[in-house]
Amino acid sequence: MTLILYSVLVLVSLGLLSAVVLYWVSRKFYVFEDPRIDQVAGLLPGANCGGCGYAGCRAFAETLVKREDMGTLFCPVGGNAVMLTVAQALGREQAPQEPKVAVVRCSGSFEHRPRTSVYDGTRSCAVLHLLYVGETDCPYGCLGCGDCVTACAFGALRMDPQTGLPVVDEDRCTACGACVKACPREIIELRRRGPKNRRVFVSCVNKDKGGIARKYCSVACTGCSQCVRVCAFDAITVSRHLAYIDPDKCRLCRKCAPVCPTNAILETNFPPRAVTQ
Repeated sequence: MTLILYSVLVLVSLGLLSAVVLYWVSRKFYVFEDPRIDQVAGLLPGANCGGCGYAGCRAFAETLVKREDMGTLFCPVGGNAVMLTVAQALGREQAPQEPKVAVVRCSGSFEHRPRTSVYDGTRSCAVLHLLYVGETDCPYGCLGCGDCVTACAFGALRMDPQTGLPVVDEDRCTACGACVKACPREIIELRRRGPKNRRVFVSCVNKDKGGIARKYCSVACTGCSQCVRVCAFDAITVSRHLAYIDPDKCRLCRKCAPVCPTNAILETNFPPRAVTQ
């Protein structure tokens, strides 16, 4: 009987001692968490897409609370409405940002970029890109396996079976950038939506010399600089045989598209041009 009582007293003493130690450790190493983090996290859309540049909405909420200046922080899924709500909750100011949308900078469809081989393996752009140039001879064009479609959490991308190229649904696109990261050829870019969703951009990323690029794809940019000559706003530059239109400088005058000999410049959501007699 004495042994049992002794054992019980030892166990109770150890339990009390453990409780005291745990209490002391919890107080010693207590990390204060700003209650506003939960509040801000609740205001965010909860997509955890990484479009803000952080691991998830909670990590983004922590950054929003800790930083006094929110100027460079933006949630592409929630947009200006969510960021304004967060700014009001934190008692700060947030300038609206112009919304963006993903654009596919490749027009090398089956019609313009003939297939020269057949890939019989894992249908992944990342894998195909590592193995060889792809099913066409263009080392820069879309590989057509749809990694960007798989990466999109909002159903804003689909593969067009007629062209073999991805198509962006502008109404669903949140500009989270997941498709940009998923494309090993870097043909997807986030650009300003523009007034009335109108944009002008070079739909090609081929940096080979003009003759070689044109051999691979009939609508490849050849770097001829004719578009540069007609642009009155210095919005177009040519580097490594490839033209690029700066969306911040472009005034959507559309003078560049008609002079492109390969039709590599795309005009999106504009009314049809007047037919000249």
